[in-house]
Amino acid sequence: MRVFSGIRASGDKTLGNYSGGYRQYLQMQDEALAAGGEAFFCVVDLHSITTPFEPEVLRESTLSGFAWLIATGVDPGRSTVFVQSHVPAHPEAAWLLGAVTSMGELRRMTQFKDRAEEQDFVAAGLFTYPVLMAADILLYNTDVVPVGDDQRQHVELTRDIAERFNQRFGETLVVPRVRNPQEGARVKNLQEPDRLMSTTRGAPQGVVRMIDPPDVIRKKFKTAVTDSGREVKHDPEEKAGVSNLIEIMAVVTGVSISEVESRYDGAGYGQFKEDVGEAVVSLLTPFRERYDELRADEAALRRLMKQGSEKAAGVANPTLERMYERMGFVGA
Repeated sequence: MRVFSGIRASGDKTLGNYSGGYRQYLQMQDEALAAGGEAFFCVVDLHSITTPFEPEVLRESTLSGFAWLIATGVDPGRSTVFVQSHVPAHPEAAWLLGAVTSMGELRRMTQFKDRAEEQDFVAAGLFTYPVLMAADILLYNTDVVPVGDDQRQHVELTRDIAERFNQRFGETLVVPRVRNPQEGARVKNLQEPDRLMSTTRGAPQGVVRMIDPPDVIRKKFKTAVTDSGREVKHDPEEKAGVSNLIEIMAVVTGVSISEVESRYDGAGYGQFKEDVGEAVVSLLTPFRERYDELRADEAALRRLMKQGSEKAAGVANPTLERMYERMGFVGA
C-alpha cells in the first residue's frame, strides 16, 4: 500500500488541520509500513500561490508546515516528507494531465466556485490547481489518499483523470482511493459552528491554533458557543455548537461520540467545555514543544527537506518519464 497526502503552505495550522490531516497521516504512515508499503507527505507550496500571497509569508508557512508534519508524528526516517516545489516533476506532470482534464470538470469544483466569489482577481491557477493536485497524487502510484472531507471532490477528479489517461495512452497511472476520518473530519469554529475552523474565515476567537499557549486554548473553549439547554447530545442540526465540542472530544481522546455523551449525561455545559479544553491542551502541548525545537534549528530542518525531496524525486521522476513516453514525446 502506498499513501500520499499534502498540506497547503498557508496560515497557522489549527485543530481542524490536526483532525482532518495530521492524525490521519500518523495512522496511515503506520498502516502503510505495517503492510510493507510506503507513505509520502508533502507541503504543497505551489498550491499556495493560487490565491493572494506575500513571498515572506510563503517562506515562513512552508518551513512551518514542514515542521508541523514532523512535530505531529510523521517520521522522515520511515516516510518520505518533502516540499512540492523541490520536485519539478509535479508541475511538469500537471501540464501533461491538463490534456486529459476538461474545463467542465474544473468548473464543477465547489472549492473553486467558493473562493472565486471572494476575490476580485481570480488567478488561472485557482481554476487549474486540481490538475496539479492530481499530479501530486499520481506521480507516486498512490493507493490511498487520506484527506479531510473538503478535499474529497478533488480526489474523485484525480481518479477520473487517471482513468482517462490510462484509456487514451495505456495503463500507466494507479487509480487511488480516498479515505476520510469518520469523526471530526470537519471541525468547526468554536464561535460560529456553521463554519469550518479556519484562520482565514470566521471569528478568530473560535479558531484553536496549534501554536496557541495552553491558557489561550482553555479560554477559547470556556467561551465556546453552545445553546440555551444543558444536554450534552450529538445533534448537528439542532445543537451545532455542542455537537462540534463532542466531536472534538472524540477526536483528541480517541473515544466514541456515544461514550462522550454518556460520560457527560446530566453534567451541563460548563464542566464539559472545561474538560474539552484540557483534553486539547494535553494533546497539543507535546506537538508544540517539538515544533519549537524544529524551528529553532532551521539548518537541520532544511537538511530534512533536501533528503525528502531526493527520495520523492526518485519515485516521481520514473512515473513522469513513463507519462512522456506513453504520450509520444521524443526522449532527450
